[in-house]
Amino acid sequence: MSDSLLSADRNAHIKIVAVALIAATVFVTVGIYARVTDAGLVTARVYPDRPVLKAGQPVIYTETDRSKLR
Repeated sequence: MSDSLLSADRNAHIKIVAVALIAATVFVTVGIYARVTDAGLVTARVYPDRPVLKAGQPVIYTETDRSKLR
């Protein structure tokens, strides 16, 4: 068994690639199936009888000697 990846033989590299592919497949599979199943909590609701909230004027949060940051 080799202690370094630089001097490792072909079988060691193949094992590393195989383990990485399996781990990536498991990660993606868990990510796909780990979602919220209740669609009522995720979607936005539209209420046509309520007023629309509009953005106001920009506000300066901080100011330095050189420039203003918004």
